[in-house]
Amino acid sequence: MAPATSTPWKSAVFVCALVTLVADPILAQETDVTQTPNAANAGIKKSLEDEIGEGRGDNSIPGSSLYLIQRDPFRSIARGRNLFQRKFTVSQGFGPRTGDGVGDIETELSIGAGLVDSCAGCHGRPRGSAGFGGNVFTRPDSRDAPHLFGLGLVEMLGDEITTDLRNIRSLAIQRAQEQGAPKTLRLKSKGISFGKIIGHPDGTVDTSEVEGVNPDLRVRPFFHHGGTISIREFVVGALNAEMGLEAFDPDLANAAAGQRVVTPSGMVLDGSLDAIEAPPVFSESDDADLDGVANEIPVSLVDHLEFYLLNYFKPGTYQPASSRRTRSDRLEPSSIRKGQRLLENIKCTSCHIPNLTIEKDRRVADVKTVYDRRGVFNQLFATAIPLFTENQDGLGLPSLKSPGGQPFVVENFYSDLKRHDLGPNFYERQFDGSVTKEFVTEPLWGVGSTPTYGHDGRSINLREVILRHGGEAKKSRDRFARLNSGQQGAVLEFLESLVLFGPPDTASNLDPGNPDDPGFPQSGHGSIKLSVLFNDPTDPE
Repeated sequence: MAPATSTPWKSAVFVCALVTLVADPILAQETDVTQTPNAANAGIKKSLEDEIGEGRGDNSIPGSSLYLIQRDPFRSIARGRNLFQRKFTVSQGFGPRTGDGVGDIETELSIGAGLVDSCAGCHGRPRGSAGFGGNVFTRPDSRDAPHLFGLGLVEMLGDEITTDLRNIRSLAIQRAQEQGAPKTLRLKSKGISFGKIIGHPDGTVDTSEVEGVNPDLRVRPFFHHGGTISIREFVVGALNAEMGLEAFDPDLANAAAGQRVVTPSGMVLDGSLDAIEAPPVFSESDDADLDGVANEIPVSLVDHLEFYLLNYFKPGTYQPASSRRTRSDRLEPSSIRKGQRLLENIKCTSCHIPNLTIEKDRRVADVKTVYDRRGVFNQLFATAIPLFTENQDGLGLPSLKSPGGQPFVVENFYSDLKRHDLGPNFYERQFDGSVTKEFVTEPLWGVGSTPTYGHDGRSINLREVILRHGGEAKKSRDRFARLNSGQQGAVLEFLESLVLFGPPDTASNLDPGNPDDPGFPQSGHGSIKLSVLFNDPTDPE
């Protein structure tokens, strides 16, 4: 098995898909050119039927989702991106709202989720990204839609932490049985403490001292309250709740029934260990919403969406200078660096942990995006790095391209993926009259681009959301409040440097862009022609 990095040009070609994902400038939402032909030829190049292709198939069936994911992964990513941006039609199954917006919202929150015809309708800012922007009435005081940058990294971190915690639980039981007495062990993973667990000789455990995670020790990193395990569950659930699109997904159906399933993106869903969210329909012929359309989202489309979001790039950093030279010719850290240190000094980083390490990365590439004067449109520059290996299997087909599975340091993450009580200012009313008091620590990457703030969008700026903290974070909040105005400003300047970005407006090592190109800025500032990536360069997405 030869690493892809053995051929630098070839590696660069394969990873450039992660920078822009289409040949033409990316818009926030798109129709396809078969639905809306136009002189500019703007829009998705394939019809929905073409994107469905040969179904799931396998890695020997060209056009199937498993073939593309394993042999032509960047076409799968591009297809997932186009599905994410696609504006679905009623004839394709779009709508209706759950119960047509009428029913028991206490037990079925999706009644208040609204109806939007594109994933980008809730996750579309900055332009062309899987970003933020939506707000739904799934709680009495609403919920904001978070950005999806780095989603695959979040899934992997949550899954690895879960494995570590459950291994400690098994060890506590084993030692209790060996010693014939209860055994207490600390629950710790990636430097994060989740309290303690007590194993008993009879094989039971006492979870009364477990912190920040359910007694089953499963980290659920998705949704503000920590409700969902995997990208696949998130995708299928959102398609149904927000778009009225029902996906029959055999992976979720089998896992929900208690089986162990490995998805095409490598996520293990084990229904014997976890409660897996079932799909809204259980066969290709089911039409649960009675709109006359069955098999609205075939499994191949779910595969591409999951793979796209697994590999979606992480937020960037907009930090123009790490230091400046004073009159005495000494180097003095910039206010951004001062702010980063102050964030640590006031102990915000006890929960907002800056960097965490994944032991086995399932992605096929990474993109690192930083401030750089070479940036043409937004002074950001993306560097694409391959993470896959290649293997010829003797079938006369394009090589198999597999994730390298190496460790990866997730930098500027700023979360511990634990639930915390942040005091009454963050408490959330539920429709049944109950109150949710604990929320997963919000990763701070991208926070400089995502006003308003809080799970409900009620805080108007970064200063206000910091001052809103109480409960477990009250001491850090008070330390921030005691900083002078210059110090507070430095903290805020650092947070504002953690940014999201629009892929079509971000130059890269693969296409630096050229402001002298005709038509700039509509073209020539980092867009990538993906035809060189595909097995058939004449077949655009």
